[in-house]
Amino acid sequence: MNPIKLIFSCVAFTWCASAAAAAEARPNFVFIIGDDISGEDFGCYGNPGIRTPNIDRLAAEGLRFTNIYLTASSCSPSRSSIITSRYPHNLETAAELHGVFPAGVAMFPKLLRDAGYHTIHSGKAHFGTTSDKLDGPAAAAFVVGGDGERDDLKGGHGGENRWIEHLRARPKDKPFFTWFASHDAHRPWDADSFVGLNRPADVRVPAYLVDTPETRIDLAHYYDEITRLDHYVGEVIRELARQKVLEQTVIIFMADNGRPFPHSKTQLYEDGIKPPLIIRWPAGIPRPARTDSLVSSLDIAPTVLELAGIARSESFQGVSLLPLLRDPTATVRDFVFAEHNWHNFAAHVRMVRHGNYVYMRNAWPHLPEPGASDTFYNPSADALKALRAQGKLTPLQANVFQVPRPTEEFFDLAADPGQERNLAVGPTPPAALARLRADLTRWTNETGDTVPVKPTPSNVIFETGEKTPEFWRGDAPGASAHAVGINAPGPVRDR
Repeated sequence: MNPIKLIFSCVAFTWCASAAAAAEARPNFVFIIGDDISGEDFGCYGNPGIRTPNIDRLAAEGLRFTNIYLTASSCSPSRSSIITSRYPHNLETAAELHGVFPAGVAMFPKLLRDAGYHTIHSGKAHFGTTSDKLDGPAAAAFVVGGDGERDDLKGGHGGENRWIEHLRARPKDKPFFTWFASHDAHRPWDADSFVGLNRPADVRVPAYLVDTPETRIDLAHYYDEITRLDHYVGEVIRELARQKVLEQTVIIFMADNGRPFPHSKTQLYEDGIKPPLIIRWPAGIPRPARTDSLVSSLDIAPTVLELAGIARSESFQGVSLLPLLRDPTATVRDFVFAEHNWHNFAAHVRMVRHGNYVYMRNAWPHLPEPGASDTFYNPSADALKALRAQGKLTPLQANVFQVPRPTEEFFDLAADPGQERNLAVGPTPPAALARLRADLTRWTNETGDTVPVKPTPSNVIFETGEKTPEFWRGDAPGASAHAVGINAPGPVRDR
């Protein structure tokens, strides 16, 4: 053979082998997201009345986050925020339920796909207008997606019966990323053979609900939905082990918003805005481990990309959690922010947490804030309404009916983890109140958040739960400031 050709062939072979080795060294990612599940509703998070053995195993082999905050406790805004690492109001009408997902915004699965990853979407989509179909700009982020899960969504399913199929059908010469999106535990309940695995006597009734047989049955059905999701999480873990890729795969488990009960879903209280978050990273976590550090759902995207060795987008507003994966006692942010926008009912509430303090500001305190329609018209809500008619609700239970609402709310979570005492209305407001007011104002200004002049109206009649005869989309928060073009994250660390 010609010596020059031989040298070229050797160089080419060496380059190809190196490229193959580099691809092999890149971790795989399995991202699993539940639907309408609060962070405390798992055995590993301290709830002894629910069956979640597989998710508990993930926690035992990974890092469990106790202070993870969503940017919104609402389905499509939360999911759109996670996939783009942007606050909802920085995503045009996607800030609101069923809003339009903006074109041209970077999504971390698309960046993975562009870098050679085989990207899979299976289950509930809800990046914008539709919940059961992967379409619009988000469809370009995935090699596989929108391939029949729509029918599986009927009755509460999220394509879980396709998850193993997708893992088996993937090309074996590429690293992979999955976005497995369950429809559990979204109402209406439909956990199939899992119904009855959790007993009403074992449920933990939150203080803001009424402890009645109807409420306990409702919560037990909710627990069954979570147990059903837990089963499929176990199926995925076992399949990864069968393929001998479990130890090369980062598994991330979380949920999009709080449980579908009054005071939780759509609300910015702890039960609504704090999901579970567990990351199993075989390479670096001292197991088992937990971290109490503040993190945001914005931080998922930059974390995945850093682990994959891919540059983050300039549009991302989150930070990488890699320091916490290496040292759970580390700190990556001192502030988390969240927002409550239109979801059946008009709303504009903003929240900041710093240290153990939480501050909320309501631009429209004259409006009711019952939550999503599926949280306010169900057996648990009916039990609240019945006791309200008798004048026997506690102040916390009555919160969901309160109109007008406080313009400001301030809580010290160290002394009041249930957020029962609003210190902003006391005779001597805490000194930290002024500080958090300023922090929230700074975030508002730097990220381009605005209060809509022509807001989207409620599409549900508050008293009856019936749909309004007409509906139209109003101005989105941030639209007047063209917030979709703003990448500033607002305060992240103390100065």
